Amino acid sequence: MKLTPTVERCVLHWGEMGSRWGVSRSVAQIHALLFLAPEPLTADHIAETLAIARSNVSVSLKELQTWELVSITHVIGDRRDYFLARKDIWDVLTTILDGRKRREIDPTVQMLRDCAQEAKHDTETPDQVKERIATMLEFLEEMTGWYDQIRGMPRPTLLKLMRMGTKVAKIVG
Repeated sequence: MKLTPTVERCVLHWGEMGSRWGVSRSVAQIHALLFLAPEPLTADHIAETLAIARSNVSVSLKELQTWELVSITHVIGDRRDYFLARKDIWDVLTTILDGRKRREIDPTVQMLRDCAQEAKHDTETPDQVKERIATMLEFLEEMTGWYDQIRGMPRPTLLKLMRMGTKVAKIVG
């Protein structure tokens, strides 16, 4: 795949954004390249196109597969693995959000639940601290409950809700 100036700009920007989101630049660039590529690409082709070490490409592809953003496919007559990214941006974003929730938010909620439970029998922890823990837990439980409800909505309904924007706030008061 030849990178046009537009594709190159997009891939480079996605890499920069990835590093701000805690993902390595090369992982994000590879994801962007595969997302934009009209056909699945081999690891060698990715390494050559992005001028990234082949070993770095392999590690990055494994990470993208762990995130369920990239899968392996094959071409008849070719023994190499080809890599294909999800092409539906809704699927990409919800997969990323679900993964981040599972890896970051869910363990935090569980830790706060454990701490809130321990705090009931802990005489050394000040009441203000116990209250802050309970407040954080309540907030995260509300947010995750809301997220789960939103994730359960059909896409057309969610689109309508999104397009309503601040009108929703006016309706609910």
